[in-house]
Amino acid sequence: WLKFGVPCFGMCDDVVLVTGGRGLVGRALQVVQHEWSAKWHFVHSGDADLTDLGSTQALFERLQPTVVIHLAARVGGLFANMADQIGFFEQNLAINQNVVKCCHASNVDRAIFCLSTCVFPAVVELPMSEKHIHEGPPHPSNEGYAYSKRMLECLVRYYRQAHGRQWLCIIPTNIYGPYDNFSLQDGHVVPALIHKCYLAARDLTPFTVAGSGKPLRQFIFSEDLARAIVLLVKGGYCRDNSSVIVCPDDGDELSIEQVSSAIVGACGFSGAVELDPSLPDGIFRKTASNRKLRALLGEQFSFTPFSDGIAKTVVWFRDNFSHARK
Repeated sequence: WLKFGVPCFGMCDDVVLVTGGRGLVGRALQVVQHEWSAKWHFVHSGDADLTDLGSTQALFERLQPTVVIHLAARVGGLFANMADQIGFFEQNLAINQNVVKCCHASNVDRAIFCLSTCVFPAVVELPMSEKHIHEGPPHPSNEGYAYSKRMLECLVRYYRQAHGRQWLCIIPTNIYGPYDNFSLQDGHVVPALIHKCYLAARDLTPFTVAGSGKPLRQFIFSEDLARAIVLLVKGGYCRDNSSVIVCPDDGDELSIEQVSSAIVGACGFSGAVELDPSLPDGIFRKTASNRKLRALLGEQFSFTPFSDGIAKTVVWFRDNFSHARK
């Protein structure tokens, strides 16, 4: 039968294990889980220590998954990564190796493994595509984390080749949405700016945005990524593809100044907005191509307009300010 215009190979007796089930994308999958009549298990670090093989094996033996969506990772901001390259490399390598080993031992034939655009080389042809993953060193600021994710892509590809597994690595661009990390120090650009604008509105101070505001980025609302994950597994697209970039279309890039303006509007902020060009911009452009994704899911797959996604995220942050990650 068909749903969303693609054939559905996922059956109602599927048992879906989601690692990192309380994170940004895991929470979004909870919102869209009704689109797949399966038994879902959203697990977090309190349920199992994925850096430990025995603990990971016990989790798989207890839940007996038929499908795995692996989102769990040790993540951190720029300075956290720079301060502990060894820790980010070793812990993520252990997590990924253990989950992959248990997927194979439990005969999990369909799985999604989440990478990051940081896997791409620091110097790369634009737009980036799946073929560019290993064509040069990643940016040195987070190379420990980036190489651990590259090794995950290798593992998945090797198991596909040796055992015919229908395992797929997804590479999303900048994800945002409810349940994000809104830390001013360690959060990514959208949640950090939302938090900053919220405080500026509350304290009647200017809203200051670091840098010139000119760099361009592609943003994906967390629930759009969750819908794409469900469709990729249910549609059987893990069978013939080892990796796919998940991002809006090339022309949907936004400047940081445009992002800030959208946040100002969603927050109802009426104070002064100031750009601080004395602070670094980072890489000007990191355009990724979603050509393969479009070939798989078709043009009918729609992305939430950025203004709508920001509005939902701001409302969630306001309503959950006291206990949001920040």
